[in-house]
Amino acid sequence: MKHLFTGRVRVILIVAVLLSATLAILSNALGMNLPTMLTQAVLTPIRYGATALTDQAEQWYSYMFRYEAVAAENEALREQIANMEDEARRADAVERENQRLRDLLNLKSTHESYELVDAYIIGRSSTDWTNTLTINRGTDAGINEGMCAITANGQVVGLVVEAGSNYAVVKTVLDSTLEISCIIASSGYNGMVKGGYYDFNQINHLIMDYLPSSAIIRNKDQVVTSGSTVYPRNLIVGYIVDADYDDTGVGKYAVLEPAAEISSLEQVFIITNYATITGSQANATATEPTVADSEVGHG
Repeated sequence: MKHLFTGRVRVILIVAVLLSATLAILSNALGMNLPTMLTQAVLTPIRYGATALTDQAEQWYSYMFRYEAVAAENEALREQIANMEDEARRADAVERENQRLRDLLNLKSTHESYELVDAYIIGRSSTDWTNTLTINRGTDAGINEGMCAITANGQVVGLVVEAGSNYAVVKTVLDSTLEISCIIASSGYNGMVKGGYYDFNQINHLIMDYLPSSAIIRNKDQVVTSGSTVYPRNLIVGYIVDADYDDTGVGKYAVLEPAAEISSLEQVFIITNYATITGSQANATATEPTVADSEVGHG
């Protein structure tokens, strides 16, 4: 019997006794019996895992709920901004329309004889040498070929070259085939103005030909219509920005910036009738100045 308990068995017995004693002490301290303690030992990790999964699910649910709420708020804000931008555009359009009406009232008070038909631009066509606008009114509104188109400020836009029942085509001053008899307002020098003149920056300007070589031409001088059966007198065509001798050397030409901003126009006014001013009624006379400030050109 003395070899019944080997060293290994003794160790196992000692561990078992100690474990039993420990469990008994813990059972006493916690008020639980041994089976309950074993059950808790098994279930605790499971409960911990289930709690962790529940917490994670709650976090994901909370995140998704917040995401949907933020997305709905963003959509509402985008819609609000779009409405505000639309209202701002409408306000700008109303303000531009009011300004045009004010200018038109001023134009009519200045030129009481003008009979005007307003029209909106619905199309544009432009090449290096041609420039036309299509407007939304035509013969049904009294517009016909050969009528002058102007802005509300009395600036020349061009000439009606085609008219249908509900549309018309205006050849603008930028077109190289449209020539207008004009004068330099400050001096009365007469010449022919047409478009299609490009500067070094490829900006389309007007050119005034057939000016006398003795003409003294000032920078920013205003050029106006000289008056005809098509164009009333003193409509603004452009402003001088440069001048030089022509190829013959016996005459001069002037380069003009158009008075009307053709590319940004929304509306034009067609002069369907007006009272022609006779020579005795015209105030402007062709007098040649002897002194010039800020003269442009050469010679």
